[in-house]
Amino acid sequence: MKFASLGSGSSGNATLVTDDQTLILIDCGFTIKETVKRLARLGLDPESIDAIIVTHEHSDHVKGVAPLARKYKIPVFMTEGTFASRDYGQFPELHLICHYEPFAVGDIQVHPVAVPHDAREPAQFVFSKHGQRLGILTDLGSVTSHVLEAYQQCHGLLVEANHDVRMLSEGPYPLSLKRRVASAWGHLNNSQTVNLLQDLDLSQIEHLVIGHISRTNNTVDCVRREMAVFESSERDFHVHYACQDEGFDWLSLGESLSDTAGAEENSKEIPGATVIAC
Repeated sequence: MKFASLGSGSSGNATLVTDDQTLILIDCGFTIKETVKRLARLGLDPESIDAIIVTHEHSDHVKGVAPLARKYKIPVFMTEGTFASRDYGQFPELHLICHYEPFAVGDIQVHPVAVPHDAREPAQFVFSKHGQRLGILTDLGSVTSHVLEAYQQCHGLLVEANHDVRMLSEGPYPLSLKRRVASAWGHLNNSQTVNLLQDLDLSQIEHLVIGHISRTNNTVDCVRREMAVFESSERDFHVHYACQDEGFDWLSLGESLSDTAGAEENSKEIPGATVIAC
């Protein structure tokens, strides 16, 4: 399997997962025009998408889901709560995820994971095929034992480090929004993400991507300071930082570090890490 991002942050999110036979889009927080443009950067077009899987109903994740699905006749998967949370209009093909039961898209197994977030029935996902496990984990305010169990021994992982505690506290958000973001049903801060990673078995990990980094309440440099323990050149995996504008290019599982080192031509050189241009 391999994965890429069209953009990661509070202005829009969309992640791609493929096994080179089936292409899955997780969320679409962009307009059709913007989505098509970002897909083209990866050499893709919307007709190649086999399914859209939705994590939750917030606009930075679903803005383009229904328009894209209708225009290109793409099946959509979401929980019953996410579907009931707003009026999406008609879908060409809708599959409701009931009780977080696993399902398949092509040969890719999809494992929904319940997470604490201020949405109706939010889900994050672990994708698996032929023993490879890829975890997508954003938009949660705290880490439960269920989350820890679900994301052990992933080969690839996209996880959020949404905000720096000091920047959020001193930043321009109104107090009510600050409390929401920092709550147990909001978003993970940098330290929480580090603690999560320290509690996970990363022995199989090849690519670790830090995403959903707030432009207002965080910076890549802030995250990197917290993540220094994982950027050691002695570690057997890459650390990447995904940004709003560029997302990140394809990262393949099952490749050695030497196969992928230096592949990101426009990235800043950091020992053991890749910062994708923001």
